[in-house]
Amino acid sequence: MSIIDMGESQPILHTGRLVLRPFTADDARAVHDIVSDREIAYNTLTIPHPYPDGMAEEWIRTHPRLFEHGEGVVYAVTLRDTGEVVAAVGVTLEPPHRRAELGYWVGRPHWNRGYATEAARALLRYCFETLNLNRVQAHHFTRNPASGIVMRKLGMTYEGRLRRHTYKWGQFEDIEMYGILRDELDPRG
Repeated sequence: MSIIDMGESQPILHTGRLVLRPFTADDARAVHDIVSDREIAYNTLTIPHPYPDGMAEEWIRTHPRLFEHGEGVVYAVTLRDTGEVVAAVGVTLEPPHRRAELGYWVGRPHWNRGYATEAARALLRYCFETLNLNRVQAHHFTRNPASGIVMRKLGMTYEGRLRRHTYKWGQFEDIEMYGILRDELDPRG
């Protein structure tokens, strides 16, 4: 049983341009197409390249259990106007500590449009206001500064570099750590 009250069902979150909703089996093709891009896999911790057939379906099937057990929340980030899946955003929860780890990816055709920031901001609000978390942290590979820009736009504080912290594709990677506390979230948006 989780300390965090997750509610009965995962809520849908709305922003000015986006709808964040649970992934469905129908989204598997879009997920596969997006994360099959080598650049997406290269800049994320756990996405393999090449991306195997059937892996998107398997990944999507894990989401309801994560939510039901208070272990995580994963959202499909869709365009409000068309419903197209353009990204994913989620948190892995650590209920005893009232904290979470934020992660996201955005399809390459949708880079530099502010979707990651907009979606993550909505998720942070949900984490602090509904799940009553105290802290959300995130990290990115040092070689991927664009992700750090998103974290700073969210109001996250740079907390340091972990040198050669992660082993990815045959080499050790430095990561940059960021965090935001409940009382640091900008109430305006």
